[in-house]
Amino acid sequence: MVDGTTGDIDRDTRRVAVTVGETFPVRLWEDRTRGEEWVPSFDRTALALENDEFLRTISGNAVDAGRRLFEFRAIREGLHRLVLEKRMGWKFTAEDRRVFLVTVTAHGDAGHA
Repeated sequence: MVDGTTGDIDRDTRRVAVTVGETFPVRLWEDRTRGEEWVPSFDRTALALENDEFLRTISGNAVDAGRRLFEFRAIREGLHRLVLEKRMGWKFTAEDRRVFLVTVTAHGDAGHA
């Protein structure tokens, strides 16, 4: 698939297959001590962000790092693009980026009963 922001093909695109109404998780490491924050970008008519949690896994007075869990629900059939960018408050460009191609099918079309 062609990346619309750079014109390049996404080499690390992950594929997800779900049915309408089904949820799927995305787990990412986030170091809030450094000012990191994952920001999702997606078509809100196709996917819904159901849950956004941060679980601190490193303890310490000055350290705030851990796992960020996003949970999305499929709303509409089709092929949808979900992009998560790791942002830093003082930078204009993303530090990192994860791209997901989400195939959403009608109930029963993806082998689910």
